[in-house]
Amino acid sequence: MPLKEEHIRLIFGLKMRQLRNRKNLSLYGLSKKSGLSKSYLNEIENGKKYPKQDKILELATALDTSYDEMVSLKLDQNLAPLGDILESGVLKELPLSLFGIAEHDLINIISNAPSKVNAFISTIIEIAKSYNLGIEGFYLAALRSYQEAENNFFVDLENAAVRFAEAYQINLEEHIVSDDLKAILEEEYGYTIVDNGIEKDPMLNNLRSVFVPDSKKLLLSSAIDEAQRSFIFGKEIAYNYLELMVRPYTFSWIKYNSFDEVLHNFYASYFSGALMLPRKNLKEKLTGLLQSTKWEESQFKDLISSFKTSPETVYQRLTNILPHDFGFRDLFFLRFIHKQGEPHFTLNKELHVTQRQKPSTRDYRAHYCRRWISIKTLQHISISPEDHFFGAQVSVYQNGNKYLVLSSSTPDPFVANQYRSVSLGILITPHLQKKYPFLNHHDLEEVQVGITCESCPITNCEVRAVPPKRLLKAQHFKETECKVEELMSMHGKDSKT
Repeated sequence: MPLKEEHIRLIFGLKMRQLRNRKNLSLYGLSKKSGLSKSYLNEIENGKKYPKQDKILELATALDTSYDEMVSLKLDQNLAPLGDILESGVLKELPLSLFGIAEHDLINIISNAPSKVNAFISTIIEIAKSYNLGIEGFYLAALRSYQEAENNFFVDLENAAVRFAEAYQINLEEHIVSDDLKAILEEEYGYTIVDNGIEKDPMLNNLRSVFVPDSKKLLLSSAIDEAQRSFIFGKEIAYNYLELMVRPYTFSWIKYNSFDEVLHNFYASYFSGALMLPRKNLKEKLTGLLQSTKWEESQFKDLISSFKTSPETVYQRLTNILPHDFGFRDLFFLRFIHKQGEPHFTLNKELHVTQRQKPSTRDYRAHYCRRWISIKTLQHISISPEDHFFGAQVSVYQNGNKYLVLSSSTPDPFVANQYRSVSLGILITPHLQKKYPFLNHHDLEEVQVGITCESCPITNCEVRAVPPKRLLKAQHFKETECKVEELMSMHGKDSKT
């Protein structure tokens, strides 16, 4: 990838700074030697200006080097990692602006301590490899951080959904049927909807839809139900109405080519969710549920079924509304998948608002706590003929934190003998208990839980999948350390032996 003009300016400025420091020259000193102003030299070093040929010659003379060396894009060993980063274009792929970081600031950090930063970057890369985190995994991690930083509430998208409904005469007080959204796609955006357009091929059974941009055909899987059709149509409307040109063409995604694709896919999903579960309607129903003096499971199950959409869509939407409109600041969302008969449960989606709550782990090879309600509901539905199984408990962690955890499990409509669970965990605090009495008055079981079996200190766990090898290893090291201290004490200066 050829370097851009701004990067060439940066490299020149970095080389000049390095040469100046080697000569033990301040900017003032270099100004006196070269005859160039201090402010001009400062702009060069910060990559804002690239000097003309005569100025480069004056700088080369002042720094006791050659013109060719000054203009060469080849960096020495210390700055070589920065050159590699610039040449790779990876900085353009990182969503720096979402987090208020300027590319130039990041380059300055790297250039000021290149060896240390290079070691840090190499360490991050090695960790990513260990956890099989490719560029797509990085994009998704960045998106999660963005959602968490915004408390997963985006007022512009909320308002856009309302404006769209008004403009196209969609009544958000009533259940939206897919045919209404289909008509908008066809008449307003020129789509052709192809039902059963995805062949029944094992390689395609995870796909719900495929959009063909040159013909504007939307191919649908034969396995989707009415709720999924509406959600897909809502996403397609969002791409057009919000003018999100950079987008993935499959749902679920196969590959993300840029962070913009990841971000725009999220925006489209959020917009569609805001249509399927309008904020106003959901707030009204939640207000009634949350003002109850006692927890009633049937009320929450009625809320899920009232929106005629998937439990996952409801749980996801709750992560938008509960923190912003009801003050449930600390909550988590988890999605697990499980193949019938297999021992592993895979966490393939998580979100934490507003801080990283437990449970949270990135060790995909570990065995998640079998006491979690997320796992229990999956175990139940994998041997049950039910289409939806709900469970709830109060999970108590080792640090004393208590979470009200709600979980729904359903069969995976696209993969035979596979199941998924979605769970919402709400940190129970004295403030919330005072505001919402049902958190004090419930008949839910309180369960002591861990994170993974490998790191869990619970000694009498009846469902442990594997021994706590990490704790045993740490205990072994601690005992060894004590023995070493005894040995050193025995053979120290003050010892009698």
